[in-house]
Amino acid sequence: MKMVSAKSGCLLGKPLTPTMEDYLEAIFDLGESKKFVRVKDIAKRVDVKMPTVTSMLKTLSGKGLVKYEKYEYVELTADGAMVGKEISRRHQLLFKFLTDILRIESKTADEEACKMEHTLSAGTLDSITDFMEFIQACPRAGESWLHQFEEYRLHGRRPENCAERTLIFSSEFKKKVDCLKD
Repeated sequence: MKMVSAKSGCLLGKPLTPTMEDYLEAIFDLGESKKFVRVKDIAKRVDVKMPTVTSMLKTLSGKGLVKYEKYEYVELTADGAMVGKEISRRHQLLFKFLTDILRIESKTADEEACKMEHTLSAGTLDSITDFMEFIQACPRAGESWLHQFEEYRLHGRRPENCAERTLIFSSEFKKKVDCLKD
């Protein structure tokens, strides 16, 4: 059996192309919302003609990532589902970061997330995930905010640390205000 790494998108050391990953993501996402995935559904989703989809499905089938027979429904294999799920997860995480944190318009964020999902390392994605968790759990004030983020990452994601930092920030802020009054 061929082995696929969802994190690296590799099949026995041979990287999958971004286009292959896009197809696997599309099939995975369609499978989440539809009982059966058809060639025309994939064509509409990736915005190509049906013969183009058929050609890619043959390639992906040859790699053991999809089950496909002409005029039949498309199904991901276990390996294909693993890659499709990971690419979908990456896309959703990046989309959320772009829209919720950076306030990028939805359509642009979706296009950019699609480009980024294929190129960012697992470590970078982990850092983005950590950052998103941090800003939801910890105060967003003070000069040392980004330093606090690094502490949050290094010493565990404990909300009680954020509460302590809030008290420190409040105390420092009060001292600065008092100095201005004098």
